Amino acid sequence: MNEQGCDASVLLDDTANFTGEQTAGPNANSLRGMDVIDTVKSQVERACPSTVSCADILAVAARDSVVALGGPSWAVVLGRRDSTSASLSAANNNIPAPTLNLNGLISAFSNKGFTAKEMVALSGAHTIGQARCTTFRARLYNEANINASFATSLKANCPNSGGDNNLSPLDTLTPTSFDNNYFKDLLSQKGLLHSDQQLFSGGSTNAQVNAYSSNSASFFNDFASAMVKMGNLSPLTGTNGQIRLNCGKTN
Repeated sequence: MNEQGCDASVLLDDTANFTGEQTAGPNANSLRGMDVIDTVKSQVERACPSTVSCADILAVAARDSVVALGGPSWAVVLGRRDSTSASLSAANNNIPAPTLNLNGLISAFSNKGFTAKEMVALSGAHTIGQARCTTFRARLYNEANINASFATSLKANCPNSGGDNNLSPLDTLTPTSFDNNYFKDLLSQKGLLHSDQQLFSGGSTNAQVNAYSSNSASFFNDFASAMVKMGNLSPLTGTNGQIRLNCGKTN
């Protein structure tokens, strides 16, 4: 999610005038793949100059990645334009932190117009990807609602001190498949992040996690719908912003 909306602000490298979003707490040493987007952009520019924004490329890449890993498809509305600046503080303030409790998660998504149900569906994106030790160390060593053998197996790669950037998969069962195993993990207290396990810890979202864990079709359907909604999160259109020729810097 790009912090100013769907405007590819996250792809901008730091300049003399602003610090970009790549070093924000939730992104640093974690968000990667910029080089893939750059390759796609250069090929698109050759075929169709100054026409397709980096923001649209990101939106399509997100959808195509989910499909390639076995997940649902959805129609990506195109026509976004790219921002001409980025905001480190906005990224730090708007991306939901892994330390949030359920109420905090619900509020963070509500602030962007998403329901609690949509928040749970979007959290299912954690069926793929990895997290850094620094984001889940406190859960490993301090929390009770975590599967004991799961915690033990993670401690080797995430010691009490050091190894901050060591990675562990968010979905222990099938980390490279887009499926509903993330929710099955939560049922057995194998959520990697504190914020993950909060979705199934006796609160208002328990029933939905239960439902998704036994019905991947309903998860896929709700996830696709929520991604369409996220793709409409205050995009720049018309004459606002620009079509960046290089995703890492403004024209």
